[in-house]
Amino acid sequence: MARVWQHPFLNVFRHFKVHEWKRSTKEGDVAAVMDKTLKCTVYRIRGSVSASNYIQLPKTSTQSLGLTGRYLYVLFRPMSTKHFIIHLDLSTEDNQVIRVSLSNLFKEFKSTATWLQFPFICEAGTSRKDMASPGARWTCLQLDLHDIILVYLNRRYSHLKSVRLCANLLVRSLYTSDLCFDPAVTVAEAQRAKLPITPMPREMAFPVPKGESWHARYVHIRFPSGNSAASSEPVQKSCSPPEAVLLRHMPQLLPHPAASRRSRQDSVSPVVQMLVPTASCWAPSASGPLPENGLSCERSEVSSVGGSSGCSQKPLTCVEATDKRAAGSDLQVSAQKLAIVATAPENVAMHESFLPDPVLRLKGVIGLGGHSTKWAIWTEDGAAVVYPCHAVIVVLRIDTREQRFFLGHTDKVSALALDRRSSLLASAQARAPSMLRLWDFQTGGCLSLFQSPVHTLCSLSFSGSGALLCGVGRDQHGRTMVVAWGTDQVGRGGEAIILAKAHTDVDIQAFEVASFDETRMVSCGRGSVRLWRLRSGGLRSCPVDLGEHHALEFTDVAFGQAQDSHMLYVCSCSGHILEIDYQHMAVRHARRLLPTQTPGSPLPQKQTFSSGPGIAISSLSVSQTTCAVGSEDGYLRLWPLDFSSVLLEAEHEGPVSSVCLSPDGLCVLSTTSSGQLGFLDIPSREYNVLARSHTALVLALATGGRWGQLATVSRDLTARIWDLATLQQLYDFTSPKEAPCAAAFHPTQPAFFCGFSSGAVRSFSLEAAEVLVEHRCHRGAITGLVASPDGSLLFSTCSQGALAQYDCATTHCRVLHVIANVVCKDARLSPNALAVSGDSRLLAFVGPSKYTVTIMDAASLDDLLRVDVSTLDLASSRLDSAVAICFGPAPPSHLLVSMSSKVVVLDSTSGRMVRELSSAHPVASPSLALSGDARFLLTAADRAIKVWDYSAQAGPNCQVYIGHSEPVQAVAFTPDQRQLLSVGDAIFLWDILALPERSPPGSDQGSSGAPQTCEAGPNTRQLEDSVLGANGLPRQQVPLPSQTPPPQLGVCAGPSERGDGAFSMSDEEGPPEESHSPKGFRQTLGPPVLVQKEACGAGDGVCGAAGDSRGLSKLPYFHDRPTKQGPWSTRRARAQPAARPDSYQHFTARYKASLMAKNVSSPPAGGELLRLKAVVGYNGNGRANVIWRPDTGFFAYTCGRLVVVEDLHSGAQQHWLGHPEEISTLALSQDAQVLASASGRSGAASCCQIRIWDVPGGSCQQLLSYHCTAVQALAFSLDDKLLVTLGDYGDCTLALWSTATYELLSSTHLLEPVHGVAFSPWGTGELACVGQDALTLWLMQHRGANVSLQVHHRDPIPEAVGAGELTSLCYGAEPLLYCGSNAGQVCVWDTHTGRCFLTWEADEGEIGVLLCSGSRLVSGSNTRRLRLWAVGAVPELRRKGSGARSSSVFMERELTLDGAIVSAVFHDSMDMGVVGTTAGTLWYVSWTEGTSTRLISGHRSKVNEVVFSPRESHCATCGDDGSVRVWSLASMELVIQFQVLNQSCLCLAWSPPSCAHPEQQYVAAGYSDGTLRVFSIPQTAMEFKMHPHAAALTAIVFSADGQTILSGDKAGLVAVSRPRTGMTFRVLSDHRGAPISTIQSTSKEYGDFRVEGTDLWLAASGDQRVSVWASDWLRDRCELVDWLSFPAPTLMEALGCPPPSLAAFCPWDKALLVCAGLGPHLEVIFYSLRQKQVVDKIPLPFFAVSLSLSPGARLLAIGFAERVLRLVDCVSGAAQDFAGHDDCVQVCRFSPAASLLFTAAHNEILVWEVTGY
Repeated sequence: MARVWQHPFLNVFRHFKVHEWKRSTKEGDVAAVMDKTLKCTVYRIRGSVSASNYIQLPKTSTQSLGLTGRYLYVLFRPMSTKHFIIHLDLSTEDNQVIRVSLSNLFKEFKSTATWLQFPFICEAGTSRKDMASPGARWTCLQLDLHDIILVYLNRRYSHLKSVRLCANLLVRSLYTSDLCFDPAVTVAEAQRAKLPITPMPREMAFPVPKGESWHARYVHIRFPSGNSAASSEPVQKSCSPPEAVLLRHMPQLLPHPAASRRSRQDSVSPVVQMLVPTASCWAPSASGPLPENGLSCERSEVSSVGGSSGCSQKPLTCVEATDKRAAGSDLQVSAQKLAIVATAPENVAMHESFLPDPVLRLKGVIGLGGHSTKWAIWTEDGAAVVYPCHAVIVVLRIDTREQRFFLGHTDKVSALALDRRSSLLASAQARAPSMLRLWDFQTGGCLSLFQSPVHTLCSLSFSGSGALLCGVGRDQHGRTMVVAWGTDQVGRGGEAIILAKAHTDVDIQAFEVASFDETRMVSCGRGSVRLWRLRSGGLRSCPVDLGEHHALEFTDVAFGQAQDSHMLYVCSCSGHILEIDYQHMAVRHARRLLPTQTPGSPLPQKQTFSSGPGIAISSLSVSQTTCAVGSEDGYLRLWPLDFSSVLLEAEHEGPVSSVCLSPDGLCVLSTTSSGQLGFLDIPSREYNVLARSHTALVLALATGGRWGQLATVSRDLTARIWDLATLQQLYDFTSPKEAPCAAAFHPTQPAFFCGFSSGAVRSFSLEAAEVLVEHRCHRGAITGLVASPDGSLLFSTCSQGALAQYDCATTHCRVLHVIANVVCKDARLSPNALAVSGDSRLLAFVGPSKYTVTIMDAASLDDLLRVDVSTLDLASSRLDSAVAICFGPAPPSHLLVSMSSKVVVLDSTSGRMVRELSSAHPVASPSLALSGDARFLLTAADRAIKVWDYSAQAGPNCQVYIGHSEPVQAVAFTPDQRQLLSVGDAIFLWDILALPERSPPGSDQGSSGAPQTCEAGPNTRQLEDSVLGANGLPRQQVPLPSQTPPPQLGVCAGPSERGDGAFSMSDEEGPPEESHSPKGFRQTLGPPVLVQKEACGAGDGVCGAAGDSRGLSKLPYFHDRPTKQGPWSTRRARAQPAARPDSYQHFTARYKASLMAKNVSSPPAGGELLRLKAVVGYNGNGRANVIWRPDTGFFAYTCGRLVVVEDLHSGAQQHWLGHPEEISTLALSQDAQVLASASGRSGAASCCQIRIWDVPGGSCQQLLSYHCTAVQALAFSLDDKLLVTLGDYGDCTLALWSTATYELLSSTHLLEPVHGVAFSPWGTGELACVGQDALTLWLMQHRGANVSLQVHHRDPIPEAVGAGELTSLCYGAEPLLYCGSNAGQVCVWDTHTGRCFLTWEADEGEIGVLLCSGSRLVSGSNTRRLRLWAVGAVPELRRKGSGARSSSVFMERELTLDGAIVSAVFHDSMDMGVVGTTAGTLWYVSWTEGTSTRLISGHRSKVNEVVFSPRESHCATCGDDGSVRVWSLASMELVIQFQVLNQSCLCLAWSPPSCAHPEQQYVAAGYSDGTLRVFSIPQTAMEFKMHPHAAALTAIVFSADGQTILSGDKAGLVAVSRPRTGMTFRVLSDHRGAPISTIQSTSKEYGDFRVEGTDLWLAASGDQRVSVWASDWLRDRCELVDWLSFPAPTLMEALGCPPPSLAAFCPWDKALLVCAGLGPHLEVIFYSLRQKQVVDKIPLPFFAVSLSLSPGARLLAIGFAERVLRLVDCVSGAAQDFAGHDDCVQVCRFSPAASLLFTAAHNEILVWEVTGY
């Protein structure tokens, strides 16, 4: 009924009585005048500024017209040569307000989620004298509001909210209607001719003099076009594409009419065009029959990241301009700019669909700030933080690190505010005029968009209720302005209204609205703190009397949060913090943050409270009990409100720009000007880094396929490495004097290359985070850097035109060739102007000029081809140049070249142009990339990226995605082709929503449907004969392919690793695999399937596939079965190494540069000098590597290459050694008598090891070897007769073994990674697997003694999981099978029917562990959560089928641990269990008590030192994880842990016993930032912190009396400090330039060695020098005793670097020095300080990396990089080698009593007991 009164049409001006100006408003020069053409009164709107002269309906923005008519008719006349603007605010059914603007001021179409801008252009033809100019003609503009909203934003139109008509134009009136009127036809004409059209009503019609045509005097514009078949439903992704021809990138929607049947010289009319992003064929609004000629127009698709405004549109619309001046069917329209094109309908190509739409979805953003880094705020629940990243607003959950986005700003966000309820978010963008957006925070929708009267907003603040929003900025004259908006009606259909605004001459740096009273505010700035009050529609302020502090520059202000508090807290640049009583307007307290005096700095002048430099405070935040302060010195400090002492402090990498306490006061969020975002967890005292970012424009990127990493270089002079999975920064390489320009990863080694503006090219190690090699063969800035895909060559180019070729097959690459003047000499050249083909054969670059592209042989650098791209377009009047290039996948061998306005595709062999993408961009794209399947082309378009459907041959279309606020510099696909990257102002990671193609275009494809059914028949024998010889043996020569077409076989051939359709066969124990290319093989589209082949004995031939061939044809699996009876066995076809799946379930062995020593002799049994006593640590890198049987008490886990069996009661350990590499997983048989363990491949071994252990005896029974890369999972069958082993994603093999003989029964090659496997508990014949696409149930088929695997069910992933993967599984009550997904869902399958009947959201992250027993289910995920579920109702839900709901499944308990859950085992009652995490911790979990107790823990990263207490009761360790851990030597349990965030603890020393205070024990630790911290063990606290070094500390030791600390750093300086005063009183620089590797101190007799002093100490440095000193620190004396220099040794083979310089005083003779790693020989030397010569030598098999001498017996322990520990008896010279570590033995330390020896390799610590002495 609400729409009846508007039918059939409504005169808007009359209804709202515009002439009275009560319900409408006018501004500027608006007048009512008489128009001679229309002979009626019209309104003239004119003025030089359109925004200041307008008519607006309704009067205020809070009101609404509420007009629901579909069509809006605007009767107006533009003024000649002047601009006009029409603004329409449209409301959608979901209450979203969309602004539609039309103007001849716009040059191109623009769109955001809430704003559409359409250009309106009048173009004139050759007018006759009697024709009026188009600017003087009245126009009927007919807008289809329904279609505009539907087509461009995919939303439903509700009503017209408001209209604003801006100068310069004349307007008669506005009309709305649901009817489509034809203005050129009168009612009488329509009735007389019986035309099926609706004539224009008399009231709306323009007068036409008798005898003249309507089109001769007026113009009709209909937008969108009337012939577009717009549906009433939103655009669906599956819709068929309409007919269109893509001519140019941005359509100029002039109609292209066909040639007229009769030529009329005088039929020329002007054409009105609108530039819009989509168009369909133009059709005139004719009263007679239309011509049969079709009209072609241009089409493009526009998408943005938002989704709502980001969908690509169907070409449903065009603007039509009709001009009918001839009778009958003749039609002629001329356009001045575009030629008339005649196209018949049958010649219009059907364009291929570009689905899905949109094809991209923004997944993650790496960046912070842009305009400012001070905006970061908590949500109400403290679970997420909100911060801007240039033009994007990011919401980041702190637990899962998931991001969601608010998109719509077109420039950098300058201010941000969130109301206290987290319901309304306000944001402002920087560029004037400042636009504000109000967002629904929960849904992400934009509720309101409006322009601020403030020219540039710099601060926003909500009141406590969210009904008031205040903003501060400067107007166009530079004056400070404060504006208050009322926001209570936003979200209810209303707009934000201005309540008050005020100008002020004072500076405002911060502004806050009081939470307790929304009428009170406070501001601070330079020299002022003012209190504001909103009253009676005005803003009033009064200053606070600051007294002596009136000259301070205040930076931030906060209200006190206590209920009875009347305090304000204000901070300043001078370090002052003022407490102000705002009721009495007085300063109560003033405090100041002053810097401490650093050691070694000159004494400062006298400094008082009011003078001298303080520490600038940039931000503060206040809770009910604490105040957080961020300062320019990089520290975040937490104070109590009385500021009596610092509670906590956290040091950052740069100045802190903002701090924000969480609503519960337990966390402090901080940002820094260096681009870091993080928070301090107050209860745990841990600092968590949430994000890091570049602080300037990102120039280039590179992706490392093997490592899953991203490298970027930026103008902030840094090169950074990011983890693509987590978007976290891994490394940061800074070069303060030169800018990085280009980057490239090594394809096969953990290294990346970076080119700099100085011309240097450096190779960085990703393992050691250091420079491997540097080359300076270029004289100009590096413009291009690329490595060949095979990893053998590296190429670089510079701005001086030089090309360099490097050999990078080894770690230290070397220069091969340098060629001058071959590359374009342009410093602004894109890094993408250099490319290598996918087969590493061809090298292409832009040069010698920008008009030429050169193709070379990559190995020899011979010129193969030069293409002059400037001559490719002969019709162009200007020379075109190349900007960027890239190779396409081969075959065919194509080279894509980005030019000024197009992309051309060249044949890299002939140079012929194959394709051309015209009008790709208005300007040249600096970067382009083609997907691996040649389906998508990616280009950069200023601040947007475009994705092209490259596979469409008829003419590719594109989708445009916005989000960047600055021009995009580079784009690339990720190595797995599932995502793409774009960099510029920030780093954007996009998900590709389209499924990858199975085969690239141009490949020979079979049927496009499902794969052909594989059957055993006559063709099977032909297939066998083609692969094998007549005797069944592999052929010795590769047969040549036949020239005849292949026969149609009933077998589907699968591609080999070469992709040529051949199989790869190998003997099980024979030579390497040999490839055979059979005749008649062809590739087929879809998953390749092979027939299972069985060797059935001599003469039996080849058996067909077992089972149903129909079921086999559905499965992408290879079925192979080796047996003992046949003469050969078939192994799976080796494929290329697969990319690691997006699942943390897959085991990835930690990278190790060291290799196991080949010949290690074990000591004789019973004669070992060492016995392994204990292992400290648990391998959190393993998967399912914990075993616990509560009934028997058996408990086992892995640490490195050891299986540790521990008695939970006594703590005694057994150690099962045998694996050569890190153990990945464990499995225990059902009777607990057999344990299976698996490790990765080592060294020259071709397969992994699987060891079978006898549990009672602890011995290895069997050694199995089959899988190539790693073993993902192991499982025993219910009757323990079978063992199944699952290979990882690189192996993709499922193997079945007999536990009676441990022979391989059957194996299956999987074409997709499988994440988990489990035997059915109800029978021995069923096996379940979960992976990327489906759940697969296998049945074991028995044929006599042979067993084979046959697929029983293969069920796809449920729709509820979406595009996720199944990552874990466990069986429940019969017949239930529970599966977890990487999206956090748990799916329940009925294994009898093979269907999933129930799914529920169990977690926010990937579920990696599932365990079920009875009615309880335990789930563990990578979000660190362990949850207990009650699933007793699930069997009942199974009976309901697909209608089951998960409401009956509920969570009983939840625990959050310290890392992702990787292993778990529970009691049958599920009340208690043991859980392992990636943090290297084993937890005992009790669900009954709801507690988790730490059982075993170790360091997360490399252990750097082990030291002992003097009484040997405790030991301490330190590591790269920044922790210092104190252990009890009796139980090896962790007692104390000191943690320093974001630093590595590199060295450690325990204080010697003090005679005066024997109870005092201290530990001194040196850190990577040059700081030295001293911890008190009895008080469990840090005593003090010093900063004696500018570089990282590498060695530290106490003097013999404990009163002095000596520390050495990476720069070669030795500092001498006093722990009592914390002062450094001497610095020795004798070793400057080489890192100090060792410092040791001992006592001596006074006068011994003819020098004074009671301390004797040495320092060894990395340049093979050792200095020995005698000192008396109390008298400040230090004298050199001896100086040893040695020649440099060769590089260690295992690590590829020089060995460390090791030196120590001999415990049994302090006049002897024991040295290793000094000199070129593999030996330990004994040097006498008295004789000044070497007195003894002990040869070594390798270079030593660690050294320790026993204080008791004369034993020497040496650790090698070859993972071997050697113990040498210095008396007899006998040596024994011990294995146990899986990496370089970097630490060896004897205990003071010489009874224990501690060794460490990476993060594992082994404790050895010294026997026999």
